Amino acid sequence: MNNREKSIDPASLKMIAKAYSENVEICWDRYEAQQPQCGFGELGTCCRNCLQGPCRINPFGEPKTGICGASADTIVARNLLRSVTGGAATHVDHAFEAVEILQMAAEGSVPYDIKDEVKLYAIAAQLGIDGDGKDKYALAKELTQVIFADFGPSGGETMKYLLAMAPAERVEAWRSLGILPKSPDQEIRRSLHESTMGVDADPVNLLLNTAKMGLVDCYSGLKLGTDIQDIVFGTPAPVKSEANLGVLERDKVNIVVHGHVPFLSEKIVEWARRLEPEAIAAGAAGIQLAGLCCTGNEVLMRQGVAPAGNYLSQELALISGATDLIVVDVQCIMPSLPQVASCYHTRVVTTHAIGKIPGAEHIPFEPETADEDAARIVRMGIEAFARRDKAKIDIPSDKSEIWGGFSVEAIVGALATLDADNPLKPLVDNIAAGNILGAVGIVGCNNTRFTQDKVIVGLAKELLRQNVLLVVTGCAAHALGKAGLMNPDGAKKYAGHGLSAVLTAVGEAAGLGGPLPPVLHMGSCVDNARIGDLLAALADYLGVAIKDLPAAASAPELNHEKALSIGTWAVDLGLLTHIGMAPNVLGSPLVTKVLTEDLESLVGGKFYVEPDPVQAAEVIVSHIKAKRAALGI
Repeated sequence: MNNREKSIDPASLKMIAKAYSENVEICWDRYEAQQPQCGFGELGTCCRNCLQGPCRINPFGEPKTGICGASADTIVARNLLRSVTGGAATHVDHAFEAVEILQMAAEGSVPYDIKDEVKLYAIAAQLGIDGDGKDKYALAKELTQVIFADFGPSGGETMKYLLAMAPAERVEAWRSLGILPKSPDQEIRRSLHESTMGVDADPVNLLLNTAKMGLVDCYSGLKLGTDIQDIVFGTPAPVKSEANLGVLERDKVNIVVHGHVPFLSEKIVEWARRLEPEAIAAGAAGIQLAGLCCTGNEVLMRQGVAPAGNYLSQELALISGATDLIVVDVQCIMPSLPQVASCYHTRVVTTHAIGKIPGAEHIPFEPETADEDAARIVRMGIEAFARRDKAKIDIPSDKSEIWGGFSVEAIVGALATLDADNPLKPLVDNIAAGNILGAVGIVGCNNTRFTQDKVIVGLAKELLRQNVLLVVTGCAAHALGKAGLMNPDGAKKYAGHGLSAVLTAVGEAAGLGGPLPPVLHMGSCVDNARIGDLLAALADYLGVAIKDLPAAASAPELNHEKALSIGTWAVDLGLLTHIGMAPNVLGSPLVTKVLTEDLESLVGGKFYVEPDPVQAAEVIVSHIKAKRAALGI
């Protein structure tokens, strides 16, 4: 694999070349060392769920079953259920931590507050909690108790948060299939039980429960986490920043935040600003913060912190020689970071009890001592600045203007400048008129199997050319930001004539002095729920189901188990969900057929696999046109 096959990002290519010149091993080296990868694993036909195995099913001959008699269909379906359950568990754990911090903030026992009272009262009302006469702290306590009840013994009842937040039409569709979840902890426990040796051998039943885990992921993870974080930290509004490794600065202390949970990173931002005089006293020009992955998205959309890159950029930020400290929490963090950091002066700090890495320094993050923990970590970065090897510093100049923070509230607010009484009307009118063909949410990860950012950016450009409105989250947002698709100039360069005209009209009416970006940044992985909320609002306005909208979802370079659980939820919503590669299911024709064909007749959505961005765009556009025709537009 030559370097040009590794990334389309010029900053990444420069750092990859630097890594090789300095004999630093990075993820692409490890990917090549793994070749050829296990064919049984790729097909999903390897089972190690008991100690009789591992068993492997040969798709071209014998053996046809595992030692216990499990078929390829059973093994593949069990493995998929476990992967989706793992993805859902990450978001549920994240959201539960958010609820705990809201509860502690309401009690006054942690240095956090409630910044969005409007959203607090709105969420409480949706859950049937009367907020009249209650101050925000009393209401927050009551809200958290209602949410915690969802995590307790269910008594056979569906999660209250789901029933309050999901579209009624979808709830009935899920109820008819028997996939409405109860307590999320119970569902996660039962799916692990179900997929052990000697329990469920029916691949269709396993797949239905996989669909159920997609709902657990959203309504006890994505949606819940997003709502609570907005209450605590404030609902995002548009903010301008810069993106790519070029945001690192030679004369400043560079501190990079990485991971997914924003509670510590928000405090890192606060204390980096407060301790800047100490950095100046140490000989630096100040402190430069940068973000990676979804923590980067979180601090971009609320604090304007510059995103340095996505999943495949994390080692490269250290190879610049300019990163003084990288602080991480959970999810998508490469265990290789301390090894790479040892080649430079960079300090790697882990902070979460379940996210320790050999070779890193560990500072346990506790909400009660968040200020002290953050101040300590920032001071560690300032100390590291003095140990830099200037001969190893080489910061790419590449960076692009980026606009983040387009929450549903922000989008509706911008549309309200055109029609204050009926803000969704301008959007719907332009869809009906054909100026906007439809909408697609591009989400998800990077993956060494793909040229970094190539499928994400290629798909986005092709869809924009055909007047498809794009919203984006996660690592895909970093890719499109680096490529210049998330600033006003991108509307002029990449959007079709009709879409460009709409973006310009809304942007100018909203006081931006030009068009909206052609790709609207909606946040991190958990913020995929914002896409669902926007689609639900449009469907409600039109009086149709989400499955009938001219819309689709795409995870072009998926990687993590979370991408599978998010994608499963998107299919549950009724969306055509494009993925750039097949998950490990091709060893079962039955499972493959259910995922790519049969689910559509059950929930309205299905998976579509295509690695080529142009071909994927053609199919997505055809799907959108078919939905338009069915709506008579």
